[in-house]
Amino acid sequence: MLVATLLGQGYYTPEEAQDLFSKANEAYTREDFATARDGYEKLLAHGQGGPDVLYNLGTTYLAQGELGRAVLSLERAWELGGRAPDLEANLALARAQQKDKVEGAVVEEDFVTRLVKATPGGMVAGVFLGSWVAGFGLLLLFRFLKPGRRSWAAVLAALALLVALPSGALLAAHVWVARTVHEAVVLSKTLVAREFPKGDAKALFEVHEGLKIRLLEEAGRYVRIRLPNGLEGWTEREGVAEI
Repeated sequence: MLVATLLGQGYYTPEEAQDLFSKANEAYTREDFATARDGYEKLLAHGQGGPDVLYNLGTTYLAQGELGRAVLSLERAWELGGRAPDLEANLALARAQQKDKVEGAVVEEDFVTRLVKATPGGMVAGVFLGSWVAGFGLLLLFRFLKPGRRSWAAVLAALALLVALPSGALLAAHVWVARTVHEAVVLSKTLVAREFPKGDAKALFEVHEGLKIRLLEEAGRYVRIRLPNGLEGWTEREGVAEI
């Protein structure tokens, strides 16, 4: 009974989720941003955090002036495949409001990371799974076809498996990047980066809300961050949120 109760608290039916989403959208239209944000956050808390919900939540945060959380939600929507022009426009608007203008040469990401960021993970996984299942399904069908009627099945199976190879490699790249590359957004209005993971260590630089950074390692309540120009320092974990 306890498990059933907990599951019931964390689940919305599709109808309930759509109703809550619609009410949140209506609240946003009325400029009742607090109610809209509450609705979108409830959807996220109940496992309904798709790109549309995250995009609308980010837009709501942006309207409320919460730049860090706006960028975080919009970046998460982008990660989930929400590549609509409106999302790009709002991300550009949020970035234009950031206080930090990182100076110095930007450290270029490696080819694999750039390729992964350019391809939605869900689409890659779907292509790989579909081509793999189709290829082996056609090979199985090949065994049951009579000689002379097998050529089309063999050709289609070969094509499907040829598609599965690069899509499988790309899927593996997505998994590798997800495990090794950890990007985050600064949430605090002002966040001090220090030389060592200690509160009294020498301050190296400050960053501000909305800046996208790279997380390198953790030490207690501190994390080592890297800016787009390669500058590194230790800062408090609670001041950033991973995308």
